[in-house]
Amino acid sequence: MPSAELNGITINYRVAGEGDLVVLVMGTGSPGNVWSAHQVPAFVAAGYRVATFDNRGIPPTDECADGFTVDDMVRDTAALVEHLGGGPVRVAGTSLGARVTQELALARPDLVSHAALLATYGRPDPVRTSLSLGERELHDSGVKLPSKYHAAVTALRYLSPATLADPSSARDWLDLFEYGGSSVGAGVRAQMALNDFGDRLADYRRISVPCLVVGFTDDRTLPPHLAREVADAIPGAKYAEVADAGHLGYMEKPDEVNALVLEFFKS
Repeated sequence: MPSAELNGITINYRVAGEGDLVVLVMGTGSPGNVWSAHQVPAFVAAGYRVATFDNRGIPPTDECADGFTVDDMVRDTAALVEHLGGGPVRVAGTSLGARVTQELALARPDLVSHAALLATYGRPDPVRTSLSLGERELHDSGVKLPSKYHAAVTALRYLSPATLADPSSARDWLDLFEYGGSSVGAGVRAQMALNDFGDRLADYRRISVPCLVVGFTDDRTLPPHLAREVADAIPGAKYAEVADAGHLGYMEKPDEVNALVLEFFKS
């Protein structure tokens, strides 16, 4: 897998397919290859060249454990786009990756032709802020959750009840979350701090790039009303909501999510 010195750090990335470039930006704590399960094959089959990468904080990209900002991640993404040939290109992100994508569309509209924002938000929310602070305190205290408890809580937080109602599917997800464990590295801890930010909705009224915002009906982490607020703030943005999907809706309902994004990318 190639890497490049970009924006002052080493960024690990992957490129698949041929055609116009699509850049996919992952959320907190996850490597870029998570996109490879469902999105990369579908987008390559649709005729795109698809780039995924590990955000700063996720090895083998530099962890930057001393801390960083969303603006740093925006500049990382911009540097990768320029490294791969320059824009404008199609960009999609989920959760923190969606925040990076919408900030990239605002700061560097020359690099973005279309922006797809999955499970996004544009302002602090009291419950989410409290949860984020609590997670950081738990991590910093050195407490390690029992693996099965961590797996169950993660499933309840990130997945739709429709997914968990199927025992076979639930067991598969629980095994995945249990294998991952509750421990996080220093770079992911730095990503977690990015939940401290001010209301950006008024600024998003200056975004001129065509945007698609996708909310997930059963998202407990970032409920769909927060995504709709972003769509309402961005002039001309389209909003779509996927039923029976939680925060990981791009993995729970990949065919529906991919169809929405690919249709938008054609516009």
